[in-house]
Amino acid sequence: MGIIRAVCISEKKGIAKQNIGSCMLIENFGLENDAHAGSERQVSLLPLESMRAFQEKSPEVGELKPGIFGENLLTEGFDLKNFPVGTRFRIGNVILELTQIGKTCHTGCEISKLAGSCIMPREGVFAKVLSGGMVKDGDEIELLKPPNREFKAAVITVSDRSFRGEREDESGPAIRQMIESWGYETIEALLLPDDEERIYRELIRLCDSSMNENVHPVDVIFTTGGTGFSGRDRTPEATLRAAERNASGIAEAMRAESMKITPRAMLSRGVSVIRGKTLIINLPGSPKAVQECLSCILPALEHGILILRGEADG
Repeated sequence: MGIIRAVCISEKKGIAKQNIGSCMLIENFGLENDAHAGSERQVSLLPLESMRAFQEKSPEVGELKPGIFGENLLTEGFDLKNFPVGTRFRIGNVILELTQIGKTCHTGCEISKLAGSCIMPREGVFAKVLSGGMVKDGDEIELLKPPNREFKAAVITVSDRSFRGEREDESGPAIRQMIESWGYETIEALLLPDDEERIYRELIRLCDSSMNENVHPVDVIFTTGGTGFSGRDRTPEATLRAAERNASGIAEAMRAESMKITPRAMLSRGVSVIRGKTLIINLPGSPKAVQECLSCILPALEHGILILRGEADG
């Protein structure tokens, strides 16, 4: 669940909006009396967490008020940019459908002048109103089932410390939460030590069982951990042993995206491969990096899985 923290409108496009506390959302139109209503981007949404992060990095801009980035709805606890276009969510009686993630700011944007820069292009999302009604501060946001097909996934956390009970596994649950919000079903979740042979055996079992007609097929296996330079980091080696074909573009895309955040991303040795009709994807070990990498690959992953299933052309 997420929460609405502000409801904002403006009479003119390209300027900061004002928090009015509540507003009627009109079906296939937008917020009543808002300048963007009726456009292709009927409702704009921005996470409060993104605004706070921006303020921490740019204290010189002073206190940022709701609506400063031109958002209609300021949300908390619900980062919609991690969901695919077409995802639907409910706020009271209102149902919105995600139509766009980010945007290109026009030249001379008044918001950028006021706040120093605009975070809507990378942090904001846009939606259309499928069912209208009143929205107000404090309303809960409920995610409805994403529109994509349901895929079967397995999650493997590789960590000596977590396996021994010395550290809580946060990355495995982070993967499950994110992929399940995209419509995946997690049919198995494992916690293993940094033991190459054990990792290899579990990968083989999960992939090869998918060829049995009486067993639910595993479309994709996500691993987390064991991809660094430490002598005990052997997840890529176990994965390559299980591989029948390479799918290196997935790992390359994740590293390229992570390099935008930290140059240390080049030190990740994670790989992505295919065995039978199952994808195996090595993710990093930290929950934050897991979310960043999944955000990068999930939008395109569905098509690859459908090709493996024989349900789409390459």
